[in-house]
Amino acid sequence: MMSHVFMQKVSSTPLPSPKEVLNLLPTSRKQETFVLEARKDISAVLRGQDPRLLLICGPCSIHDPDFALSYATRLKELSERVSDTFVVVMRCYFEKPRTSLGWKGLLYDPDLNGSDDVYKGILRSRELLIQLAELKLPAATEFLDPTTPGYLEDLISWGSIGSRTSESQIHRQMVSGLAAPTGFKNGTDGSLDVAIHAVAVAKTPQTLLSISEDGRLCVKRTSGNPNCHIVLRGGSACPNFDAESVEKAAQALVAQNLNSRLVIDCAHDNCGKILERQEAVFLDVIDQIHQGSHHIAGLILESYLAAGSQDHNTQNIRGDISLTDPCLDWEATEELVLFAHKTLKGSVASRATSHDSLVLTP
Repeated sequence: MMSHVFMQKVSSTPLPSPKEVLNLLPTSRKQETFVLEARKDISAVLRGQDPRLLLICGPCSIHDPDFALSYATRLKELSERVSDTFVVVMRCYFEKPRTSLGWKGLLYDPDLNGSDDVYKGILRSRELLIQLAELKLPAATEFLDPTTPGYLEDLISWGSIGSRTSESQIHRQMVSGLAAPTGFKNGTDGSLDVAIHAVAVAKTPQTLLSISEDGRLCVKRTSGNPNCHIVLRGGSACPNFDAESVEKAAQALVAQNLNSRLVIDCAHDNCGKILERQEAVFLDVIDQIHQGSHHIAGLILESYLAAGSQDHNTQNIRGDISLTDPCLDWEATEELVLFAHKTLKGSVASRATSHDSLVLTP
């Protein structure tokens, strides 16, 4: 009688510990100081203590660090022109959650060919983050695998937890130990409860299994992350960037004694992944702020050097076009940001006072 037991073949490749990677690619004191100051600025914006807005801007994902650095240089110059209105942070997403199959990001497959050289991906990701810190441009990323913060977190000024993982206990506990302000996205169906519950959990002390600096399994005890917030990214049912949806989300946060200020993602389900709609969403949110909304702390814009996106399976992958979701080109990005700066410049100072519905986390 034949056995039908399936014997799964699993291979493993050892990785250097986070400490070894940080020793190989260390940060300077100047870079460390910059990241800490950027986190303070972002936290102050999220708490309503800084009247400016947070603008998280950059490609959907990083697939070519050289082209990403070219984009960063332009973004840095633009950020200096609008620094009285925006705290500009560059999207540096190295891990991409997949609904089904697909390229999982630079950290997993830096050669874009399925070779999955994760160690090389970690090094290339960290190298880019060091270059951004040297450039004095804050970096934002989505934390997907709970082990990656050990390799990259010291260079991240703002973190994100995606809609697929906001409900995960593991990720909520992980965020409670992060030093960077972190946003939880609403569920893929548009529900707010997932993100609100995540913020409530992540702001409190947690005990969790983790990886130590020397790469050993350990028990970590956190003090909680006081600078968590929700990110409205729309849902399968409908977008949620409009004034009514923002007010509904803010009141739901207040009811849970949480900070009512939030960030709006102009991409994903808020624009239906249609490039032209992302501009319309951005302008609508800017108008809400101009009309006096104090609930909106910032925006996320998917932008890169050239417009659109390209297929990962194409023969000649270009470094200047997004490999995942479609992005605005640089010219459109610059025009939008400068328009927003001109529109909001005179009214930003008024945001420094009277946030009646704001509940600050201790």
